[in-house]
Amino acid sequence: MLWEIEKDFQNDIVIKTINFNKDKKEVFEFELNSQREPSFALPKKYIFEPNSAIMKSGGFSEISIQFHIDKLHQHSHLYSNEVELINFPGRQFQIKKIIDYSKKEMIANFANQKANITTRNFPETVENIRKKWKIKDGGNLYCFFTTDINENKIVLLCTKI
Repeated sequence: MLWEIEKDFQNDIVIKTINFNKDKKEVFEFELNSQREPSFALPKKYIFEPNSAIMKSGGFSEISIQFHIDKLHQHSHLYSNEVELINFPGRQFQIKKIIDYSKKEMIANFANQKANITTRNFPETVENIRKKWKIKDGGNLYCFFTTDINENKIVLLCTKI
């Protein structure tokens, strides 16, 4: 983090995030005390996970507003869109299936599977999920264990774009 401090500064405070990748840098800016509200919705066709710079900045509402994508839950920090991919500062996934977090669904979908697991606003850790359901690390399946806007525990089975 880098802070620029100016004596008697009177303007709005702007947070600027920069995430450096191998071939590009992802820049995202927002006003610190913006009063704009994000939109919320159930998962759609695509899922967006902000890069670590945005996650550390706390710009969770602004990312939804600026990119016209819906938050899945106030505290999940995952976003969704139905119709198109966007130039998003983070990772993008296509949802292949959405399941309830239940014993029946987990057994049916994860028997002897390999998967990359992420939790966002979920009561269990990745380690506990792997151990409980015997899911090996790796492969091309990306699973987001999260909570939706209706407070349901769900799993998004995705492929990375």
